[in-house]
This record gives sequence, C-alpha cells and structure tokens, in this order.
Amino acid sequence: MNIVVREATSEDAQLLADLTRAAWSNKVAVTSSGHRETAVRCADDLRNGGGFVLLADDIPVGSVRWLPLDSEQQIWEILRMGVIAEYRGSNLSQHLLEAVIHHSLTCDVEELRLAVRADQPRLIDFYSAFEFELAPELEYTHANPLEPAPLVMRRLLRG
Repeated sequence: MNIVVREATSEDAQLLADLTRAAWSNKVAVTSSGHRETAVRCADDLRNGGGFVLLADDIPVGSVRWLPLDSEQQIWEILRMGVIAEYRGSNLSQHLLEAVIHHSLTCDVEELRLAVRADQPRLIDFYSAFEFELAPELEYTHANPLEPAPLVMRRLLRG
C-alpha cells in the first residue's frame, strides 16, 4: 500500500467533511458533532489552522485538522483525526499524527494538544507513544458541551 499524507487546501473542505463523517460512523458516539461535520466548518478550520489528507494508493482514507488557540497562537489543538473503517487496523492514523507533529515543529509551535473522548480511553496509550501526556488541568476549547468533557493530552515541543 502506497501511503501519502498531503496538506489540505480550501478545495478539500467537502472531502474533509465527508472523511470525518465516514471515519466517525459506527466508531464515535452518535452525539459527537463530527457526525454533523460540514464543508463550511472545514473551510473555516483550514483558513484559521490547517489540515492533512491521508491517501492510500491515491484513495483519500483519512484526515486531520488543527487550530491555534485564540489566546496563544503557538499552541495548536489537533482535531477531527480519523481513518475510514475499511482502512483501520493498519496504524494509518499515526501518519496523520506524525505529519501534524512535523509540521508544527517547522512552524515553531510550542505545544500540541488533543482530546480523548471519555468513551475512547484506549487512545491514551496510542498518543502517549508520541510523547503526549495527560494534562487534567487543561480544557479542550473545541469540546462538545453536550457530552462529557474529554481528557486533554499535550505534547510540549520546545521550552
């Protein structure tokens, strides 16, 4: 399988929305806002932050986005990372996470944060392998107020 991660452009907004909804289907609780992802929201995220598309043999199979915090532009929150069901089980999401980490290092970002849904605690070990640590003192700014607060993990990149 030929794996490529490419930066998402504004023309990818609908693709990102479609990939997010497909990746969330039968995987994430139905109350998650990811099930209602829109191209408008994706376009806003790309304008204010960025994203990557994961391709397997030239087929889009996953995506991830990030946004800087309003109050601290050198801290990015990773959001909406997912791989569609047919391609799970091959650790493909690690390519997305590694792409964000490498990109953030080139942009002099100080810290990355991500959220782990309360119903997906097994992801803590996955993210820990990439030097993310639980940060119970932090709140995830993109948390869905209709759901239990997610666990926040952070990776300090410098300082």
